[in-house]
Amino acid sequence: MEGMKLGRVIVEATGAVRSVTLDRAEKRNAMDAQMLDELAAAFNVTPPPEERVTVIRANGTVFCAGLDLKERGEGGPMRGASPIEHVLDLIEHYPLPVVGVVQGDAIAGGNELALHCDLVVASTAARFGMSLAQIGLAPTWFLAKKLLEVGGPVAAREVLLLGDPIPAERMYALGLIARVAPPEGLEAAADAVIGRLAANAPLSLRAMKALLVREMAFRDGIPHADVDALVDAARTSGDAREGMAARLEKRAPRFEGR
Repeated sequence: MEGMKLGRVIVEATGAVRSVTLDRAEKRNAMDAQMLDELAAAFNVTPPPEERVTVIRANGTVFCAGLDLKERGEGGPMRGASPIEHVLDLIEHYPLPVVGVVQGDAIAGGNELALHCDLVVASTAARFGMSLAQIGLAPTWFLAKKLLEVGGPVAAREVLLLGDPIPAERMYALGLIARVAPPEGLEAAADAVIGRLAANAPLSLRAMKALLVREMAFRDGIPHADVDALVDAARTSGDAREGMAARLEKRAPRFEGR
């Protein structure tokens, strides 16, 4: 096995399978600027001829808690428009299938990271959620588009408008993830999917991945400047500052609609 630890991310390759592992368990694998840069580097590459599939995993009990709110706050290095989109776009357009193995909670940006994988295999112990409405934020066009693509409007409304964590079994029932397994059976279930992909014809995998991505791209041409303005207004609002502060301080937010 060839491996490389970048700092926040571990990249390993064994024959047809490459693994990209989030390695910031002490911070619930929250994505700071360094981790996002390392994820971008991991997917902004040309796959070697022997590769068939890349697997995204995470060390620790939490898959990913989303963006690091301390860096999203006032004066932080990730203050401003969502910095995760570049990484998710690289994953979505990676030439070969990407499998997400989700052993624990995948929240906000962690949820998006999982859903931008082509197939997700999750533990029944995992929960998924986009808690943006609970901290005064809203998803960008790019992020909301993925929820509509994988789950349709009903599931997207449940995930976004309520903002509550959704158990993996419910995500599976909604069609948002591909497989669900008990914690003790997660690796076996993931290996079955990964092994099937690794045995398939590489030219077919590349063609099918490109085909599916292109056929989902029709929403990219829809004008959305007015919607972007609403999202930006939420992002720069006092409610957003209050929501992120309340989450960090572990208290209920006091929203005022401004």
